[in-house]
Amino acid sequence: MTRVNLITGFLGSGKTTTLLHLLAHKPANEKWAILVNEFGEIGIDGALLADRGATLKEIPGGCMCCVNGLPLQVGLNMLLKQTQPDRLIIEPTGLGHPKQLLNMLRAAVYQPWIRVDATLTLLDPRQLADTRVTENENFRDQLIAADIIIANKSDKWDAEDRQRLASWQQQHLGDRQLVEASWGNIDPALLSQPALADRAVPDAAHHHHSSRPQGLAALKLEGEARWRRALNEGQGYASCGWIFDGDTVFDTIPALEWARLAPVDRVKGVLRTADGLVSINRQGEDLFIETRPVTPPDSRIELIHHQAADWNALQTALLKIRLN
Repeated sequence: MTRVNLITGFLGSGKTTTLLHLLAHKPANEKWAILVNEFGEIGIDGALLADRGATLKEIPGGCMCCVNGLPLQVGLNMLLKQTQPDRLIIEPTGLGHPKQLLNMLRAAVYQPWIRVDATLTLLDPRQLADTRVTENENFRDQLIAADIIIANKSDKWDAEDRQRLASWQQQHLGDRQLVEASWGNIDPALLSQPALADRAVPDAAHHHHSSRPQGLAALKLEGEARWRRALNEGQGYASCGWIFDGDTVFDTIPALEWARLAPVDRVKGVLRTADGLVSINRQGEDLFIETRPVTPPDSRIELIHHQAADWNALQTALLKIRLN
């Protein structure tokens, strides 16, 4: 039996960082697989999670719950058949709705093969002050569907954040467990907690993404193209991402400043720079930069905002900081 967990959470709540922590503490005798979904078309998480000791399958370009869950079914069936993992962790997009995914995992056809363990939902309590987030149906329904709430980024909270979390906990937590964490550092034993009794999770509101078919591989360069960009919109958010060939090198400091100052909600990327490979993860004013020892075949960066931004101006600035 493959034990399966969903790790959900709204944009910027720390899902990927949490996954990296869990992979770093994976039992040596267990085989793990990761099925990851991104709202943008580029596929950043694959580069961030690669070579971390688990088989990885990406579903970029929207929400894996769409098209009757076909992308999820295909990816899930491939992982179960080809790798037969001891544990499978599914990370849906931060704008994804959990109900259809959980219903599919609990369907009779999968019962001989998988056991659904606890669903962990990441929550940054600072988001409770943002009505754009709290009024988002997916944000609310992700929390309703959770078996365990991970109140993440505790090192960034102030007294008002703690008060908002306490108020939310009193009104909504019920019999579920709440764990405070910083940088996604949670006890891997939480993955083995059983799922609680089914709760009434509302159906997903109708939403749409780009016309690109769901579940295709991450965007790639074609022919002699040095770079491409891709756009996506849905559920009140817009994204723009770029992919650059492996010969492109960015000027380090200007590239980091571009990511820090971009007037968008979310920045995520892996860039080849003059000083080596750098991963960038920014939510609001929180910016995390990490040098990486493993070099991917290209550079990728994705921006997400609550409305369409001036992508052309951002692109012009980005292209100017290439060294070649």
